[in-house]
Amino acid sequence: MTIRKMLLAALILVSANVAMAADEILMKPFVLASKGAGTMDAKVASTKASLAANGFAVVGTYSPYPNATILIITNDELKSNAAASEHGGYGAAQRVAITKAKNDIQVSYTNPVYMANIYRMNGDLKNIYTKLEATLGKVEEYGMEKTMTVSKARKYHYMFGMEYFDEKSELGEFDSYEAAIAAVEGGLAAGKEGVTKVYRIDIPGKKEAVFGVAMAGKPGKTKVSQENAPGQNSDFGIVMTGAPEADAYIMSQIDFKDIKSTAHLPYEILVSGNKVYAQYARFRIAISFPELSMMGKNSFMNIMESPDAIRDALKRTAGK
Repeated sequence: MTIRKMLLAALILVSANVAMAADEILMKPFVLASKGAGTMDAKVASTKASLAANGFAVVGTYSPYPNATILIITNDELKSNAAASEHGGYGAAQRVAITKAKNDIQVSYTNPVYMANIYRMNGDLKNIYTKLEATLGKVEEYGMEKTMTVSKARKYHYMFGMEYFDEKSELGEFDSYEAAIAAVEGGLAAGKEGVTKVYRIDIPGKKEAVFGVAMAGKPGKTKVSQENAPGQNSDFGIVMTGAPEADAYIMSQIDFKDIKSTAHLPYEILVSGNKVYAQYARFRIAISFPELSMMGKNSFMNIMESPDAIRDALKRTAGK
């Protein structure tokens, strides 16, 4: 074998080993930072203080139902990585949730490495993971029984016939970026579809911005689960009635485990250039609940109307 062939073989072997090592990273959607006694107000305040002290900016706060508060955070590193990635605005923020479930206060956050790969970003956000662990703590990753590899995350979809990340749900097209931003801001301010603004992050160096949105459901539009009688989830007070696109209604049906996935919320609207997008709900919900069953109690069947209802509400709010 010639030296050139030997070098080529070595290069191929090294590349294969690097790829295998990357794929051996095993991830779950969320990280449980802590769980224990306390009060919501005190834990929210201390969490905000810890985040600020460690360089994270809280750009939005959302309480979708009683005993749940979500802090949306970002920093320069997250925004820079978003700027370097196609439609990277979806990964410009991470979400930290404080949830009272039964007698415990749970603090949890989205797994930055999982989200970076799900959104096919250029950087893996390992440094952000390390910073959040140092800031808030880590008990365990959760959100699915099995772990997900990098390669699976980067081509993830729930099942055959359901959307991938690169299948874009286009809400509207405008004459300019500025016109698109104005339409989204105006629609969220009006809130006619029960969709309102939680936060906005402008991506540096790009005509791109991501909005986090709260979905309370259109007034007068209600649905009652066939699986659950009207009332409240005793764990943390989610009302089990509401419009099929309402955050509280959807979470009452699918966030049923002991450790809550509150940091699934809020949904996003992305303005990129002169177009307005959202992720298809069948993708956006599945990345937080990848092992949710298709049928039965606490399944996708309970919220079968929700994906189309979410798209309609977002399109009427921010589209054209």
